[in-house]
Amino acid sequence: MLTIRELKTPLIGPLDLALQAGEAVAISGPSGAGKSLFLRAIADLDESAGHVALDGTKRESIPAPEWRRKVAYVPAESGWWADRVQDHFTETADLSSLLHQVGLADALAWEVSRLSTGERQRLALVRALQTAPQVLLLDEPTSALDPPSVDLVETLLKHQLAANRALLIVTHDPGQPERLGARRLVMDKGQLKAGAGQGAPA
Repeated sequence: MLTIRELKTPLIGPLDLALQAGEAVAISGPSGAGKSLFLRAIADLDESAGHVALDGTKRESIPAPEWRRKVAYVPAESGWWADRVQDHFTETADLSSLLHQVGLADALAWEVSRLSTGERQRLALVRALQTAPQVLLLDEPTSALDPPSVDLVETLLKHQLAANRALLIVTHDPGQPERLGARRLVMDKGQLKAGAGQGAPA
């Protein structure tokens, strides 16, 4: 599905990774290792060199807005540019199920100013899912959540995997890869290596 070969920026790489439909890959590593930069490079938010393709189609052949719909990136801290939550969503009619799954069924009517950091994280995930992406790039999506909210988000992510979406997640939660059934990788000094008990990056 998502193929990455010789991807590099001034601070990371070259990096290779193959991510299949319905597969989760979890990346851990020390702060400053390049994990977030890797996600941003895949999302085409930072300049990079190398080969990135989705279902065999090179990224440069896909218009940037379409690429970002198909390969959705959720940063650790998402931007909020309007006063009301509902103004950050393009298709509010079909969001009720997703909002319910993350425990925020009524959130569209709220003011952004009243949102906690954890609520913003959960809503950012829903915002990414509204475009029905094939791949989710998630940068520490549960870092600000309490255990019950982590359970809600991880259940939602498992549903996405069951729907054949692929998941690439940066996490500092040591138990999260196992809970998501994810392949483990470690990034250090801009390079990827297999996590404990895992094979080398594909």
